[in-house]
Parts: sequence; C-alpha cells; structure tokens
Amino acid sequence: MENVKGFRDIEDCSKRKIIKNIIENTFRLYNFQQVETPIIEYEEFVKANNQNDEAISDIFKLKDKGDRNLALRYEFTFQLKRLGVNKKLPYRRYQIGPVFRDEPVTANRWRQFTQCDVDILGSTTQDEAEILKISSEILNQLKIKFTININNRKLLNEILEEQGVKDNNKQAVIKEIDKLDKLSEAEIKQNLKKYKAEKILEIIKKPESFFKKYQAYKEIEQLKKACENYKIKVNFQPSLARGLSYYNSSVFEIKSDIKETIAGGGSYLINNTQSTGISFGLERLELLSKLTPEYKKILIISLSQDKKAIQLSEKIRKQGISCSVFFSKPSKAMEYANAYNIPIVIFLGSEEVKAKKLKIKYMNTGKEKLISEKEIEKELG
Repeated sequence: MENVKGFRDIEDCSKRKIIKNIIENTFRLYNFQQVETPIIEYEEFVKANNQNDEAISDIFKLKDKGDRNLALRYEFTFQLKRLGVNKKLPYRRYQIGPVFRDEPVTANRWRQFTQCDVDILGSTTQDEAEILKISSEILNQLKIKFTININNRKLLNEILEEQGVKDNNKQAVIKEIDKLDKLSEAEIKQNLKKYKAEKILEIIKKPESFFKKYQAYKEIEQLKKACENYKIKVNFQPSLARGLSYYNSSVFEIKSDIKETIAGGGSYLINNTQSTGISFGLERLELLSKLTPEYKKILIISLSQDKKAIQLSEKIRKQGISCSVFFSKPSKAMEYANAYNIPIVIFLGSEEVKAKKLKIKYMNTGKEKLISEKEIEKELG
C-alpha cells in the first residue's frame, strides 16, 4: 500500500534520535523549557493575522463531527500566543515535533516534517545572538558546515520607503525578494515591476558599507557586536527577507551544502511582546549530518539453551546494551542479524555452557572469539 503523497514511513530512527538528543540537550543547557502543543487547532487561530502568508495558504484543513473548521499546525510560533499569556518574562521554550503543510513535494521537502524550535518571549539583541550561538553549537556537534546569514526587516522597509513603495505593497515586495533563491533574478525583477520596486534588486547587491546610511542598519551592527561576544561569525545578507509576515526586526537563515535552508527564524511580536526564535528542520539535518549511530546491538542465538540465553540477555541489558534472543537455527539467525544490522552475535549451545564460555561473532569483520561469561561486561563495555 502506497503512502499518501508527501508522507513517508521512517523505518530506522536511530540517527534521528541522536540528532534530537543533541538538539534537546543543547536547548536544556541554555535553560529552555520543553512544551508540547496540539497538532490540531481551530482554523481561525492557525491563520490569525497572517492570512496572506504562503505558509498559511498551505495549511491542511479539516472538520470535526461538530462541523467546526480545524487545521493541522503548520509551525509552532503561532501557538506561543496562547502559551505566552501571563508568563514571567523572558519566557524560554523549546518544542520538537511534526508540522504539516499541503505544498508541492520536492527532494528535500515533505508535507509532514519535524521542526525543532527554540524561542524567547521578551527578547533583546543579546537574546538574538544567544539563539544564533545555540544554533552554531548544535551544527558543530552534528559536524555540519554552515553559514549564518542575517538581515533586518526594518532595514528592508526603510529601503522600500526610500524607493516609494506603498505601504500596502511592502509585504508583497518582501515576499518577492524572499524568492531569490527559488526563481531567477529576471523573474523576480518582472514581478517587482508591478509595484515599481525593481530597483531594489540593484540596492541589495551593494557592499555592506553602503547600508550604513540607513537608520535600521544600527540594529545589524548591534547584533553583529553581540555575536562577537559569543565568538560566532555571521554574514550580513541584505537580500534575506524570510517569507512570513510577522517578522519585524532581525531575520536569520542558516545555509549548508544543500539548496534548501536548514534553519531559519528571526524576531517578531507575540501578544505585543518582542520575541525571537529559530527553527531547525530535522529531515535536512539528518541528510547533512555525518554522525552515525553507535548503539551496540546484540543477538543471542539460543541452541536449545533458552533459559540460559534469557538470563544472559537480561544481564547484557542491565549494561544498557540492546539485546534480544533468537530461538531458531543459526543460519536464520545470521540472516536476521544482517537484515537488521546487528553487529554482534553470541552463540549459546550445550558446548558453550559446559565449557562456561561464550562464542562471539563480529558481523562486520567475521571475527569470532571465545570468552568467559565473566568477561562479557568487559568485552562489550
């Protein structure tokens, strides 16, 4: 039976678990509180004030038996409007879980994917820098090469005002700029002509020194200085816009060896409180990370020594090592171990029990050895 388009089965989650653990441990080290929120919300709440955003147009809609209009969550940020009520500021939360978007499926884009979000409600420029520091720590641990790009929505708006773009067209122009990594410059320029904003493409190609004349560039300088305190390098990218309309100040985007962004975020208002955050896509981190699972997995083959095999498996599990018993022929057991990438097999038959020895085979090398049961902890440790 085929999966629904844009959805998939993940049969081996071991690498994802390692990545999740690294992300969660890093978030906790910076004193963030984990939350969980509903996958299904009222459609009106999901849309909120962002109804013109492309992500909103891609939400999955549904109804319950009471004929209420509902939707699957497309991200976590909008749910902070509820979570942030009456919280002592700054409120620091993180969340990891599935989100859903009814959008075209591409090589590195699914309709169900896992986001890893960290946000601070009641934030300052120092908090923006800390968010980027957290991001760099995570990516370094995952052994992923990356570049942190930053910009500021106030700066973009200041440039648009200078170019005479009308207020009711500013968001549409920013959305076009945000497509620069998806469409050709010629296409973007053509799209901008209807707003009389095509000159902005030339402006955002200017060197960084050019932008010092704008008032909002001071916020870029402040963020860069704060990042220096954390010893992280950021790259000013005046073309960076981020598509969601709620961003009102700094915006961030982290790029790597794939076309798609691996993390993105920025600063925004939640319940009239200045806030900041960033979101990682777990699937893209999994694609890029060179980390490999190092879990030890063992298969004990019981050769008519079921009780002894079960006792041995319990002893091994107490060491925190994954272990199961196979009650069948050795040939089938070996096929099973190969099929599920179990690297260590222990044979337990009457001869081994009589000699008080265990026969261990390392599947990767084919090497076999006999050890005493007392040596098992040292051998597998």
